[in-house]
Amino acid sequence: MVTTDQVLKTLEGVYDPELGGNVVELGMITDVQVTPDGLVRIGLALTVAECPLRNQLENDTRRRVEGMPGVGAVEVRTTAMTKRQRAELMSVARRRVRENAEPTQVATTTRVVAVASGKGGVGKSSVSVNLAVALATMGHRVGLLDADIWGFSVPRMIGARGRLEADAATRLIRPVAANGVKVVSTGLIIESEETALMWRGLMLSKALEQFLKEVAWGDLDYLVIDMPPGTGDVQMALTRLLPQAEMLVVTTPQSAAQKVAIRVADMARRSHMPVLGVVENMTGEVFGAGGGSELAETISAKFLGTIPLDRAIVEGGDTGRPVVLGDGPAAEAFRDLARHVVEAMPPAAMETCTGRIAKLLADLEDGAA
Repeated sequence: MVTTDQVLKTLEGVYDPELGGNVVELGMITDVQVTPDGLVRIGLALTVAECPLRNQLENDTRRRVEGMPGVGAVEVRTTAMTKRQRAELMSVARRRVRENAEPTQVATTTRVVAVASGKGGVGKSSVSVNLAVALATMGHRVGLLDADIWGFSVPRMIGARGRLEADAATRLIRPVAANGVKVVSTGLIIESEETALMWRGLMLSKALEQFLKEVAWGDLDYLVIDMPPGTGDVQMALTRLLPQAEMLVVTTPQSAAQKVAIRVADMARRSHMPVLGVVENMTGEVFGAGGGSELAETISAKFLGTIPLDRAIVEGGDTGRPVVLGDGPAAEAFRDLARHVVEAMPPAAMETCTGRIAKLLADLEDGAA
């Protein structure tokens, strides 16, 4: 009689093409029962009940087991995964992506925050810039990548001057330093800010790949990436190149912005990218409030706070002196956001045993002083 172990071994040949693994290692086989008369009952759990690959996975499962010697019949019972099962599956899938990821100049220990939105005009770039600068003022080593290849605005907003140049010895591109942050942007390779970049989708993802593989980022605690709006080539390239990235979703209070932002969160999770949280930008009398918390609840993510609609943010972006470097409600809101990010994603060195011991010794020395 066929055994359960033999059935599971056979099912390792059934692959989920979207998740890139077999159904056994992904935890999609929940149960295998073999009766004395050769009937094999298999429990198959899909991420969602309406999975487009349901028929394919069911048929592949049935056909592979039916071909085994000693099997008389096969019954496949398909269910939808619980939240816990989905979390475990995504953990396995992300580990596989990380193991197979192409090498970049960004260390695997670097915390990567992809600041994203479903549409333009929600202040995503101002959030990226002020978050990066706030993290730097907290003493962290920070990089800022302007991945909005067409709509670059980061150099002006953070006050980055000069052009990207390659090191003669290493041939790696040196970032431009501004307000304690290492900055890379297509705005730092063109003649003027008014120059239009007429690149197609493949060139966009190749530009991102070059910024990650050919830039001398050095040792970073955090890399903040200002993403282009939407769910296109750049977003998909990022999940492939930086599997440790987590998404910070920016929305405004209006319902229209929330609905579009839901699609960005859906893309992140389907690409096995965790959603770090949601921040509501431009909160105030003009646009109202509450949209960010509603979005966070809808997508089951943490709500990390609100950024008020403040003219000082615009002025800081126009002059290259981010508002977080000053005082006022907006500055404090960005500092709060940075603290929430560090709390959720502490620098990797702080999470190691040696890092914790070093911190403890430092605290003891400070106390003795």
